[in-house]
Amino acid sequence: MVNKVILVGHVGKEPEIRHIDNNMTVARFTLATNERWNNKDGTRTDHTEWHNIVMWRGLAEIAEKYVRKGSLLYIEGRLRLRSYDDKEGNKRYVTEILADEMNFVGPKPEGIQSAKPAPQAAAVPPVETTEIDSETGGDLPF
Repeated sequence: MVNKVILVGHVGKEPEIRHIDNNMTVARFTLATNERWNNKDGTRTDHTEWHNIVMWRGLAEIAEKYVRKGSLLYIEGRLRLRSYDDKEGNKRYVTEILADEMNFVGPKPEGIQSAKPAPQAAAVPPVETTEIDSETGGDLPF
C-alpha cells in the first residue's frame, strides 16, 4: 500500500512549535497550494487549497529555526486522518500531512548551510573514439 503526498506551496502562518515528552519537538503550520485554470468562457480561475502540515523531531527543529510565513517549501509526507472530541463533545476530524522531508524552494533562508559540500569535478580519462563510415555503418559490435 502507498500513502504518499508531495506538495509545493507557501507557508500560511508561523509554525506552532511544542516541546513534549523527553523534549521531543513538534511543528504545525498550514501550507497553501494554488491551482489556476481557464474556464470554458476563458475566465481565469484560481483555487487555493490549505493543508495542515505536522513535523516531528529533527525536521520540526529545522522548521522552528528557518520556516517563516510565506516560505516556499517542497514537502513529502503521508496523509493522516485523526479525530478528536471538541468542547461540546462533538467528534471532529482533521486531515494532516505528516512530513517526512522538506526542502526550501528558491533561495535558502539565512543560516542554512549545505548538508554536504559540492562535489569536486573528478578528472575523467579521455575516451577512445572510433570513426564510423556513414555508408557501411562501420564495425559495430551488434
